[in-house]
Amino acid sequence: MYKTIIIEDEQRIREALSLMLEMVAPDEVQIIAYAENVTEAVKLINNLKPDLVFMDIMLKDGTGFDVLQKIAFNSFHLIFTTAYEQHAINAFKYSAIDYLLKPIDSEELKTAIQRISLLQERVLEKQQINELQVNLSRTPERIILPTQEASYVVKLEQIVRCETSGSYTTFYLNDGRKIMVSKPLKNYEDLLEPPQFFRVHQSHLININCIVSYSREGMVHMNDKSMVPISRGKKESFFKLMKDEA
Repeated sequence: MYKTIIIEDEQRIREALSLMLEMVAPDEVQIIAYAENVTEAVKLINNLKPDLVFMDIMLKDGTGFDVLQKIAFNSFHLIFTTAYEQHAINAFKYSAIDYLLKPIDSEELKTAIQRISLLQERVLEKQQINELQVNLSRTPERIILPTQEASYVVKLEQIVRCETSGSYTTFYLNDGRKIMVSKPLKNYEDLLEPPQFFRVHQSHLININCIVSYSREGMVHMNDKSMVPISRGKKESFFKLMKDEA
């Protein structure tokens, strides 16, 4: 049972979220407090030490980021609730921070709770929060890759290629490092998109800027000395992209 605090300045949204949680996760979530401003939120989090916090970004006297900067206790799972548009949603994905779009959908809420159950105890990384703030203000240049050992901040230009295997994806970086995350490549395909990145195969996504050469037969030679196949269905769009980039 997750001791949960809801931080939201609109009463109707607080009530709707509470009812939804009772419906989709009655055995997993126990709401212990509500807050509608930064001051209340900081006090409640520090005193009650929740397991889970739902937090709106825009509050009456500040933002959710102000809360996160002021709290002393930070060992909890965080789910932002937001009405941001699609370009900003990508910022959440780049920063590896969970979120729910308003109006909140009950099925998406249920899935978010299920994701938490698969995670170990969570300590919020200040780097993730800082990256999110930066990414919300401009086009992201870095991505956070969370693993069981640590969360890695990687510049997009450092990524040579990605290779997926089942529900795992390995990122190959230009300094020789390999970082494996427990998410399928589909999760990153919308973030690593053309013209800089291209998914040449069901199992492979590559950085166009790291290509050494490619053949009409369907092989790409990358600058980490790897050879990546181009699937039959991707050849036409890949060759067109390369022609446009020339």
